[in-house]
Amino acid sequence: MPPAAGNPEELLCQAKSGREASLGALLELYRSYLGLLARVEIGRRLQGKVDASDLVQETFLEAHRNFARFEGTNERQFLNWMRQILAARVANLVRHYVGTQGRDVRLEQDLAAQLDQSSQLLDGGLMAECSSPSQLASGREQAVLLADALSKLPEDYRDVIVLRHLEGLTFPEVAGRMDKTLDSVEKLWVRGLARLRQLFGKK
Repeated sequence: MPPAAGNPEELLCQAKSGREASLGALLELYRSYLGLLARVEIGRRLQGKVDASDLVQETFLEAHRNFARFEGTNERQFLNWMRQILAARVANLVRHYVGTQGRDVRLEQDLAAQLDQSSQLLDGGLMAECSSPSQLASGREQAVLLADALSKLPEDYRDVIVLRHLEGLTFPEVAGRMDKTLDSVEKLWVRGLARLRQLFGKK
């Protein structure tokens, strides 16, 4: 029986029954979502020293190795578990680059809380602004759907939205980070949100 394409609950059930292909397909559903969260944390703490896609791949490998320990039954619980793994990976990198010794449980807890907050920002105001009622009623985790939509935007549009809404930078700070004028950044932001609304079918 092939993996249930795109249905996280079915994929999770199949993966728990030992189907390797279903676990791989399940993880792939969250590549954009985890990549976005990783990128925000890299921007906050590691100033581009690592690549978000590498962090996501390490998170997938860890999840694959330890999937038998996952006790949840739905997408939300799986996302929580994946964010905890990602937080631990980011904490390892922070220790490496900052030079702290030994495991710092509080650092991992702080990172997990920040990843949760970033996910809630996706799931909150930005999603409500861009989504249609049909998306909100789809049953999927809204933050995941929005991360997938953001991944389809041109890079400049995506960058300005992530910096403004997830990293919480002011427009002048966004302009400085992107090495663009304030006017061009504000225009990119307006166009980026408009494109997101188009992707979600909201006029």
